[in-house]
Amino acid sequence: MIGMLAFSKAGHDKQAVYMITGEEAEYVYVSDGKRRPIENPKRKNKKHIQLVKKGFDTSVGERIKSGLPVRNEEIKKVIKDFMCKEDADV
Repeated sequence: MIGMLAFSKAGHDKQAVYMITGEEAEYVYVSDGKRRPIENPKRKNKKHIQLVKKGFDTSVGERIKSGLPVRNEEIKKVIKDFMCKEDADV
């Protein structure tokens, strides 16, 4: 799941879009590059997120999986591009 985008389904950040930057048994670590930078990701229960399966650039996610450095600006851009595309589809 690392590198995928996800919507938050529960919590004070409901409906926020994040990129998954880490994974454990029951939890994922998510970052949006703004309030939650990649250096300090938010821990969320897997039950409280909904994955986005299509419509976003996966190159940043591939770099996270490989352990290469990723900047917060890159995560923000992927999320912004996804949101713009979603707005255009509606």
